[in-house]
Amino acid sequence: MHAILASAVLLILCPDRTGLVARVSTLLYEHGANILHADQHQDSEAGLFFMRVEWALDDFDLDRFLAAFRPLAAALAMTWRLESSRQPLRVAIFVSSHLHCLADLLFRRRTGELTCTITSVVSNHPDAGDLAAFHGLPFHHVPTTGGNREAVEARQIALLKAERVDLVVMARYMRILSPAFVDRYPSRIINVHHSFLPAFVGARPYHQAFERGVKLIGATSHYATATLDDGPIIEQDVMRISHRDRVDDLVEKGRDLERVVLSRAVKWHTAHRILRYGDKTVVFD
Repeated sequence: MHAILASAVLLILCPDRTGLVARVSTLLYEHGANILHADQHQDSEAGLFFMRVEWALDDFDLDRFLAAFRPLAAALAMTWRLESSRQPLRVAIFVSSHLHCLADLLFRRRTGELTCTITSVVSNHPDAGDLAAFHGLPFHHVPTTGGNREAVEARQIALLKAERVDLVVMARYMRILSPAFVDRYPSRIINVHHSFLPAFVGARPYHQAFERGVKLIGATSHYATATLDDGPIIEQDVMRISHRDRVDDLVEKGRDLERVVLSRAVKWHTAHRILRYGDKTVVFD
């Protein structure tokens, strides 16, 4: 197996103007950066520019580069962040009784497809305990019946703090998080919804799709916000169905879509390929 090259990733959002790519790339060149990947996007209607650039960290002086970059960023009104592959994101997975998305994420992490550290599995049901144990992960059973939501979320937040979690993944966690919880982790909670949003929000989208007689079903991964199933969309996929399919068929076929769109979203987030702006996201190649 080849060693993974340590790299830095710079993500930039700023007002669009000419020469932005040249100014950033020239500065990196002047500091000896070996650029591994670069991508950019312009939103002409919003007048915004987006950029992602990744370079090797071997023998690269980050402090010296940042000392030169910060004045440039301020002059160009940049919103930016710098990430490093030397510090993989720490991820907690929330799940209820449907385990297919959890199993998929854990498998992808074990095979190296996901470059993150999964800290634990948190669930309001005991069902996922054996799966977490198989993968050598702590399992936290936090029941949500018979208790108030504030107490439940206080316990969950305490767990996330103790484990220094960077990202929460709701892998079919079928409970609504409070606005206060979501506000603690802006753009750091990824949910998967079993429909092609904005169609069929709520807990029973396959039943709604069946009642409407749709010919396509879908799944959506998005950042969670205080509004149910309404956060910025990261990834979506669809599958054709027919009048012969019953609700159970839709549920079975939809599971594959749910796995794929959630794993893609987690992979892109942990690889620092997503920039959120307003109700949208830019996902870099």
